[in-house]
Amino acid sequence: MMDHDPIASRMLNRDPHLRSYAHIMGRRLSKIQDTEHRLTAGRTDLADFSAGHEFFGLHHRNGGWVFREWAPHAERIYIIGDFSDWKEDQQFALQRIDAAEGIWEIQLPEETFHHDDLYRLRIHWPGGSGDRIPSFARRVVQDRQTGIFNAQIWRPETPYEWRHSIPSVKPPEFLHIYEAHVGMAQEEPEVGTYPEFTEKVLPRIVRAGYDTIQLMAIQEHPYYGSFGYQVSSFFAASSRFGTPDELKALVDAAHGAGLRVIMDLVHSHAVNNEVEGLSRFDGTTYQFFHGGPRGRHSAWNSRCFDYGKHQVLHFLLSNCRFWLDEYRFDGFRFDGITSMLYLDHGLGKAFTSYGDYFNDNVDEEALTYLALANKMIHSVRPDAVTIAEDMSGMPGLAAPIQDGGYGFDFRFAMGVPDLWIKMIKEVPDEQWPVGHLWYELNNRRPEEKTISYAESHDQALVGDQTLIFRLIGPDMYDHMHAGDDHLRVNRGIALHKMIRLMTLATAGNGYLNFMGNEFGHPEWIDFPREGNDWSHYYARRQWSLVDNQDLKYHFLADFDREMIGLARRYRLLAAPEVYLLREHTDDKVLAFQRAGLLFVFNFHPFHSHQDYRFWAPEGEYRVILDTDSPVYGGHGRLQPEERHFTFSPPPDHSYPVLSLYLPSRSAIVMERVSAP
Repeated sequence: MMDHDPIASRMLNRDPHLRSYAHIMGRRLSKIQDTEHRLTAGRTDLADFSAGHEFFGLHHRNGGWVFREWAPHAERIYIIGDFSDWKEDQQFALQRIDAAEGIWEIQLPEETFHHDDLYRLRIHWPGGSGDRIPSFARRVVQDRQTGIFNAQIWRPETPYEWRHSIPSVKPPEFLHIYEAHVGMAQEEPEVGTYPEFTEKVLPRIVRAGYDTIQLMAIQEHPYYGSFGYQVSSFFAASSRFGTPDELKALVDAAHGAGLRVIMDLVHSHAVNNEVEGLSRFDGTTYQFFHGGPRGRHSAWNSRCFDYGKHQVLHFLLSNCRFWLDEYRFDGFRFDGITSMLYLDHGLGKAFTSYGDYFNDNVDEEALTYLALANKMIHSVRPDAVTIAEDMSGMPGLAAPIQDGGYGFDFRFAMGVPDLWIKMIKEVPDEQWPVGHLWYELNNRRPEEKTISYAESHDQALVGDQTLIFRLIGPDMYDHMHAGDDHLRVNRGIALHKMIRLMTLATAGNGYLNFMGNEFGHPEWIDFPREGNDWSHYYARRQWSLVDNQDLKYHFLADFDREMIGLARRYRLLAAPEVYLLREHTDDKVLAFQRAGLLFVFNFHPFHSHQDYRFWAPEGEYRVILDTDSPVYGGHGRLQPEERHFTFSPPPDHSYPVLSLYLPSRSAIVMERVSAP
């Protein structure tokens, strides 16, 4: 390790396998420091540097309007709209105010624009011209008849007044996340709105016990079916769901209910569209993005940012700060980080050795951006949450910057849902290797906080299946009535509860659920598209299923609520250590301890173990959660709140054991109520 870099040595002390790559780690940390100094010039800080949204774009200032844009290759720029009859008019021509940087500006009188006016830019460059949506536009709307997008003035007479304070002033130790999509959160086959979500879905999340909402598809995107991951206007909240004030009201109401609200932030790529997006904004392919093949993501048909340009860093860092400042979001889940980190976007790679993280395939400029984004976000909002969606396992991604990491608070344990899918698809549950399950569920870097999940929106899309549908299949459509004793349905419900409980109980520091999956939503997600005749039928959530007490869905929802409540009451995810007490593959039994609770799973499909013994800390135990309880759709083979005592069996009486009846396909959670 280089002597001048004691910070990175903290990571090396924790993981000696990194020592072979100490020189690369040192170089990357130096690059982060050098880039920050270059951006701030030693005269300001990252927070101030990241206020570009207050300079660029359209602003009402001093009784008039000022508009600025960055377009270095442009020769002429006009604002056009109803006020100019959508034609170029010299009085609406921008002036280049910084030739070196390519910054343009125009100042206009108060009466030029009014609330709800539509506008866009017409940009001329050598050899061509085109209409563009301003890069910092804060509101973009689509004409539903023509499909045309335009920027829109948003300046209501009465600005939104926030009613509730932000729930926390310090970063959370752990998270229980409810992943949601506003547009498909309603039951009717149509696009849902921010007010509908606030009125109808937010109370459900509160009752379910989650402490954090993760909202998808907030940034404006022209194609609804992209799930919000093909962003066109990075500073505009999707008007598809409502107005800026209605989104603020949603966040405000969530804060009033004690919930954090984080959003999916897509900085890994941008939509390929030119009029609506940033592609060829000033006539070049390389303004925001890399030129040539590197600037195009072939698998996603999108554009790849050039993270080495200080103007691009200014744009993206300002975008992070904008959502914190303007909408009071409490943090971000950074999408598609694997694609950012590797020049080949990580496509088809297994990432089996440390060498995969320390070679010429790593985009160190992207890594630098992510570290700077985390530093800036936490300087503006120390309580903010940042989560990395990375499937590669890049070491240090969620380690503190002061320890030589890149500053994310959490990272997703993306191998966990893949593990469960593999088990369900490829291995009969009577052959599940519980020892392998245990290893994979607990395989994580101890210095990095992780968030586990059994399934997210990825597993619910067309082409994939939710866990419940993999377990039950089309029998869900005919045999989910409460009185229907159907073997396949009973199996699916039992395993669904056990899988989610084990995922939560072994999670590092967070747990995530996608909306509707807590009650076993039966349908996949398929957005309106040509292939389904533009139907919204599958782009919705059928809440009536869980509300109907004559169906079995409410059993799963009731169990999930109790499971999340238990985790929060006992601060389960604040306890870092998970202690294995018993693992027996033939018996299909796993028993472990965490946060003073005992978790015992019997995955055996038909064998209920009588007088099953294993070592446990001495004392008296009480069952506080039973997946087999009739209130959760089980068979009721255990007594509610049954108590058990450890004893020391002969011949040597040397260690305490518990002796339990473990029904097949069931799990229990026990609390130690007394100790010697």
